[in-house]
Amino acid sequence: MGDAAASFAPHRADLIGLAYRMTGSLAEAEDIAQDSFLRWAAADRAAIAAPRAWLLTVAARLSLDHLRSARVRRERYVGPWLPEPVIEDPRPPQQAAHEQAQDLSVAFLLTLQRLSPAERAVFILHDLFETPFSEIAALLNRAEPACRKLASRARNRLAEAAPRFPVTDAEAERVARAFLTASRKGDLAALRGLLAADAVLHTDGGGIRPAALNPVFGADWVGRFFAGLARKLPGVPPLLHLGRINGLPGFVTLEPDGLPQTTALELRDGRISAIYIIRNPGKLLSLRLPDASAAEGESQGAAHGG
Repeated sequence: MGDAAASFAPHRADLIGLAYRMTGSLAEAEDIAQDSFLRWAAADRAAIAAPRAWLLTVAARLSLDHLRSARVRRERYVGPWLPEPVIEDPRPPQQAAHEQAQDLSVAFLLTLQRLSPAERAVFILHDLFETPFSEIAALLNRAEPACRKLASRARNRLAEAAPRFPVTDAEAERVARAFLTASRKGDLAALRGLLAADAVLHTDGGGIRPAALNPVFGADWVGRFFAGLARKLPGVPPLLHLGRINGLPGFVTLEPDGLPQTTALELRDGRISAIYIIRNPGKLLSLRLPDASAAEGESQGAAHGG
């Protein structure tokens, strides 16, 4: 088992990265990576010529199996569904970390989730993990030309996703702090100065914690939403973390109910174009802040694999 673990370790981050992009769940991604390891440990490893490709294929197959079983649950989900948050550790060199996080933005992940499982698998395996179409075709039991068409279709869909605009760490912190203060004080004037006219708010409570059941569109309505909350819950909650969430400016707060909440902000031309708030406790179980132990931080960094 020790030999299997040693040979598996260099590929674990890639497997978690693939499974997270496939499922939108870091917890599921870690489980899929563990299941991949068990299959690796039981396999005739000496006969496997390309361990990384073999493991990526196993993780992709397990991800597809998970998606089939999760489809009904997703259809019954209460309110907007958002992917589990990934906190970016500020300790690695920032530019490298930001480059790794480029395809972890919430808008990108949400667009991935709108693809069919086959389109998602082909795009992630080929475009992000450089798996040959011949191997993907064998995995999906489809002809290679059909897989190329799936990849092309996925790229076209993803090109329609909101483009990413580079934001410096200083600007990210400034906007996140300003939004936290303005939203929790219900300062409509300050919010109007921060929000793009077509800003949209997504809140994911999963039917467990209070949240808007539909996205809120427009700066005016988004501002009024937070002003209403501020009247009910006055004061700024304790700040647990300020930094990148899925590569976006954001923060983690401790809410009055004693549970954490993540807020990520999509910026365009210096203003907030989208707000993603996750309140569903089930999606915050894997939340690991940068000051957590090194062992806990390993999995969080692994989601950037690829």
